Amino acid sequence: MTTLSDVALKIRSKNAGPFWLTIDIFCETEKAFQQACQIADNDRVASALGTTAADLKRYEIASLNVLKFSLPRPEIQGTRYDRDMHGASFANLLSGLSME
Repeated sequence: MTTLSDVALKIRSKNAGPFWLTIDIFCETEKAFQQACQIADNDRVASALGTTAADLKRYEIASLNVLKFSLPRPEIQGTRYDRDMHGASFANLLSGLSME
């Protein structure tokens, strides 16, 4: 079974301000990019991140072989309920996604 981490060169997540997160999926080849786009469909990504597909913003940048998602942070950055100030752990939630 092929996972997103198998086809992606790098998966990273970061803050996009105190209210948003961004997840970038970098691929080395066009073929890997196409596979990543199939594996990381909006419903699977939303489920893995604990949000709805309607809350996701998806950007496919084919000229760079990059797939990008932006979504509202589950907690506002810096509040006492925020467990990841930099948003770096969200990438791990996507690395195990696979074709079903």
